[in-house]
Amino acid sequence: MSDVSEQAAGLDVDAQHLPGWRRAYSGKVRDLYVPQDASDLASAHSVLMVASDRVSAFDHVLEPGIPGKGALLTQLTRWWFDRLGFPTHLDPVQDVPAEVADRAVIARRLDMHPIECVVRGYLSGSGWAEYQQSQSVCGIPLPAGLTDGDRLPEPIYTPAYKAPLGEHDENVTFERTVELVGEPTATALRDASLDLFRRASAIAEERGVILADTKFEFGDDPATGVLTLADEVLTSDSSRYWDAELYAAGGPDRLASFDKQIVRDWLAAHWDRHGTPPSLPDEIVERTAARYRELIERLTGGAGGA
Repeated sequence: MSDVSEQAAGLDVDAQHLPGWRRAYSGKVRDLYVPQDASDLASAHSVLMVASDRVSAFDHVLEPGIPGKGALLTQLTRWWFDRLGFPTHLDPVQDVPAEVADRAVIARRLDMHPIECVVRGYLSGSGWAEYQQSQSVCGIPLPAGLTDGDRLPEPIYTPAYKAPLGEHDENVTFERTVELVGEPTATALRDASLDLFRRASAIAEERGVILADTKFEFGDDPATGVLTLADEVLTSDSSRYWDAELYAAGGPDRLASFDKQIVRDWLAAHWDRHGTPPSLPDEIVERTAARYRELIERLTGGAGGA
């Protein structure tokens, strides 16, 4: 079976054996490998993180995958890492295996913080839903009269507690993060997240793209204690991006995002969330892939970026 056929069947080229590495964990959309001499993830000094073409929605992995998705998200993460001026988990010494070079990074192991650092510059998604109930988001009061998609007076930090595997993350207040990780760390996470969001927003706006919200994950370098940016960063799967021109025009597509919302909308209309979700039609797969490609082309100026 060809690589394309494997991806269409919900499998991935990264399922093959990678010399020197062994698979330690498979998530909904990513696979983690450790060196052959490491007993598990906890003992590994570095981890090979492979982004698959799998796509998930409503806690289910769907079929088929989105061709090229893993490579696009990996390229975008690397592009942002190069521009943010913040320590990252990338291991600059080891080479990524050629078999997955376009869709993988080697990351140094960090002491991860159990906080998902969400920043919102605009009111949308779950934030909009919460605002309608309480006129606040994660305990942060907001002005009255806002509507879906409105720009906030200032970006707000709305963290979530990363629940144990198999459980759902929980939106929490900043005060709760202080209880979880201590005030110095909670403050450092908040300040770094807001600063990175502002920098990324300015870069995106220069390219005609609005960064509405995103999430960051951080850990401490075990050797130095330095706060370090981890995981994927500012990708279509971790962020909500809008077309600035469409947004300004105010039409029905002003909040159309460069992500898998097309998949979510189709699935919500064709599945009652019971049993196995239906396979995605070719048209939905192709439209979603095009949205991923369009974002990276808009931000980076094309393959490789500038």
